[in-house]
Amino acid sequence: MVLPDEIGKTVMKDSRRYWLFKSEPSCFSFNDLENRPGRIEPWDGVRNYQARNFLRDEIRPGDGVLFYHSGIPRPAVVGTAVVVRGGYPDLTALDPESDGYDPRSTPDVPIWYRVDIRAEKPFAREVTLEEIRRHPLLADMVLLHRSRLSIQPVAEDAWKVILGLGGVVG
Repeated sequence: MVLPDEIGKTVMKDSRRYWLFKSEPSCFSFNDLENRPGRIEPWDGVRNYQARNFLRDEIRPGDGVLFYHSGIPRPAVVGTAVVVRGGYPDLTALDPESDGYDPRSTPDVPIWYRVDIRAEKPFAREVTLEEIRRHPLLADMVLLHRSRLSIQPVAEDAWKVILGLGGVVG
């Protein structure tokens, strides 16, 4: 997309970005996302500052998401989603009954953010962490170097490789 900057010059805005979102399927699975009304759900409850910064500052509508099941014997990418709403305050931080409650966050000064995602395509077959580790074109993935980070950027080339491995075209 091309937009004018503050002094009228034309600048290129970043095109579609790609991300990996991790979730334990016992908490929220890809199947859960597919079964939500409109296949849309807020991605909330993130309590890591680097992941929060991605949600608040970098993730935009139209960005692609690899949905990764973690905390299981065979962690794997299981499908794709798309961001349908960019970062906005995570209201679970304000709810004392929520697991994500944070008394430091207020409506006027939110600390935590979320985005809304919509399920796109389940993979024909899961792409396991072991398979990702062994693939030479995926050696630079953040997943392999900062494995605990729940929201991570994914290079476009890695996105395409993982889609291919998962049996998804596009």
